[in-house]
Parts: sequence; C-alpha cells; structure tokens
Amino acid sequence: MSQLLGFALLSAFITSILIVPFIDFLYKIKLRRQEQKTVDIFNKPTPLFDKFNAWKAGTPFGGGILIILVVTVLTLWGYGMFNIPINAWELFVILFSFISFGLLGLYDDLKKLTNGNKIPFFGLRFRHKFVIQWILAFIIAFVLYSQLGYSFVFIRGFGLASIGFLFIPFAAFVIVSFANAFNIADGLDGLASGLLLICLGAFLAIASSQVGGTLGIFITILMGSVASFLYFNIYKARIWLGDVGSMSLGASLAVIGLLTGRTIAIAFIGGVFVLEIGSSLIQILGKKFLGRKLLPVAPLHLYLLKKGWDEPKIVMRAWLLGFFFAILGLYLAFVR
Repeated sequence: MSQLLGFALLSAFITSILIVPFIDFLYKIKLRRQEQKTVDIFNKPTPLFDKFNAWKAGTPFGGGILIILVVTVLTLWGYGMFNIPINAWELFVILFSFISFGLLGLYDDLKKLTNGNKIPFFGLRFRHKFVIQWILAFIIAFVLYSQLGYSFVFIRGFGLASIGFLFIPFAAFVIVSFANAFNIADGLDGLASGLLLICLGAFLAIASSQVGGTLGIFITILMGSVASFLYFNIYKARIWLGDVGSMSLGASLAVIGLLTGRTIAIAFIGGVFVLEIGSSLIQILGKKFLGRKLLPVAPLHLYLLKKGWDEPKIVMRAWLLGFFFAILGLYLAFVR
C-alpha cells in the first residue's frame, strides 16, 4: 500500500508542477472555449445550455491532454522500473482505452476550435463518432474476453456468473456508456473530476483486495493526476478537461471496473454518471420516437441549474451522492 501511495503523490506532484505552464500554453495556442451556439445530436439549438455557460467563454480546455501524458508515462515507468509483474494484455487494455478514446475526444476539441475548416476529416457527424466509439469498445472487450479470460459478471448472492461470448457486447456497452456519461457530466466545474476521484477510490479498495493488485498502480497514478487537476477545475475553473479528457477518463473508468470483475457494481459506484446519461437518454428517445420532450430539460445538472441551484451547490451535492453510491457499490462488490 505504501508503494501505491507513493505513486499517487508522485503523480500529483508532477501534475501540479506542470499544470500552470500548461494552462499558459493553452492560452498561447488559443485552445479556449469560444462563444458559440451549441446544438444537440439532432442538430437542434440548445439555448438553455448556452445561457448558463456563456460566461465560461475564454477558459482554456484540454486539461485531459496533460493527464493522459503524465499518467501514461508514469504508468509505463512504474511497471518497468520496478519490474512489477503484469499481464501485457492487461496493460494494453488499460492504455489503449485511455489513449484511443482521448484521441477521439481531441478530434472533437479541435473541431470546436477550427469549426471543422482547417483540418482534414473534420466532416464526421455524431453518428460517425458514435460508431468509432463502438469499434474501439469492441476491440477492448474482445481482448478482455479472448486474452484475459473475462466472460463473467459478479452478482450479489450468486457470485460469478459466466455469460460466455455475450461478455463482449456487454463490456462494449459499458465502455461506450461511461465514455458518454462522463462527457455529459463534465458540464459543471469540478463535477466529473470530483466524481471520478470517488469512483477510483472505490475501485482501488476492490483492486487492493484482489490477488496481485497490479491494477491499483494505474488507479493511484490516475487519482494523483486528477486530484491536482481538480484544484484548478473547481468553480470558477481555470481549465477544463475538454472532450479529450472526458472521453478518455470515462472509458478508462469503465475498463477499470471491468478489470476488477465486479461488473454490476460499476453502475452503482458510478451512479451519478448513470443518472446523468439516463436523463439525457430519456430526452433523446422522447424526441426521436414521440417527437416531444419527456423531461423539462436534460441532463440532470442542467435541470437543477434551471431550477435556480447555484453551480457549486449542484457539484457539492453530486459529490455527496456519489460518495453514497460508491459505498453501495462496494457493499454489492464484497457481499456474497
């Protein structure tokens, strides 16, 4: 455990040293939020979102780039320098998820910055990127199934239940869902990053209780970096993750949960993320099949803003709710 804490402190220290120069760099290259009129997946304007976020124009985004670089380098260094035994396919799954979804998110960030006019292949629509998410998720799920032997889910009261090759579409669904859920939740300063720390703490407890515990090293390195980032991301944020960070961290959170083997617990440990994407999904389905909204506004945090809640109040209460969800998830993970 002392080694894990050392990795967390080192990651936090390095990120805290680099983040201020990195913020200055983002200002220099003008990777900042632009004044824009956003649209939903149906290409319809979202004036309520623009109303509550207009004041954030000019704040740099792309903090996920720094997190990905720091965590990837430290992870490779940590496993290599200390000759820590780890399955090569497990390391591949972790870093492939972390980096590939980050690159897809970076595409979205650059597209916002350039309006899709300066870089080739920026004509992809949401459905195209959604398909790419599924392709990446199926690659990860296939490796989990074929190379690492994951074909089961843990169900409280029954233990491990094998679902065979159906684990592949199931795992892909979990990965895509959390990548998008995290992206949706990253709409308020500090909301997604704070919830992530809570979730990672819960999964660290699970990973540390298992034989080997090599997954814990990546988790603690990630926790240290995200914690340092969060210092600059809380209201009013000096930097945001950007899609490069939210896509990467959301997918990685799902993969961490899958690697612990406590698959059902993922939905509870990440309960606030589930509420965020659930509310958005209900709204999307209502518009798609019924031609009307089923909720006054979605996602959930935007509804609370409309109700008059201050942004810091929403974030603090979401963190508290996330903490209790994590306890419930841990209970389901450990109790047979």
